[in-house]
Amino acid sequence: MRLTPVLRRTDAAPSSTFPNVPRIFDEFFRDWPFHALDFDRTETWRPAVDVLEKDGNLVLRAEVPGMSEKDIELKLEGNVLTLQGERKQEAENDNGNYYRKETSYGKFSRSFTLPDTVDIDKIKAEYRNGVLTVTIPQKPEVQPRAIPVSTH
Repeated sequence: MRLTPVLRRTDAAPSSTFPNVPRIFDEFFRDWPFHALDFDRTETWRPAVDVLEKDGNLVLRAEVPGMSEKDIELKLEGNVLTLQGERKQEAENDNGNYYRKETSYGKFSRSFTLPDTVDIDKIKAEYRNGVLTVTIPQKPEVQPRAIPVSTH
């Protein structure tokens, strides 16, 4: 008798397991001469984000080229940092015909749960050359202290 392997269910979203699937479908249908499925569609995109630890800080870098700092919003609710904004498409005055158009426009929103080890009161953000850098200082490590035990 042959056994079938058991598939374990995870709480991970399908988009995190197969992150390129939406992009693959978008690219496939983008090349069609008509877009029957695009009626009333609000195009969205997800900027690439790197999160790293450097010099005692958590650093979040988001690639958001073609935007100004006025188009970007950072919000902190509890320990959830949300980056959102909108990259607006400029009015096209050229009369050229596009053979391929890969630039994405529209609204985006990314949320990150911050660990308890960061100092949320000292978060700083800087936007330069199409990259938003958010620096989140970590709290100093709590050192254990000895508590003397007395006898009566």
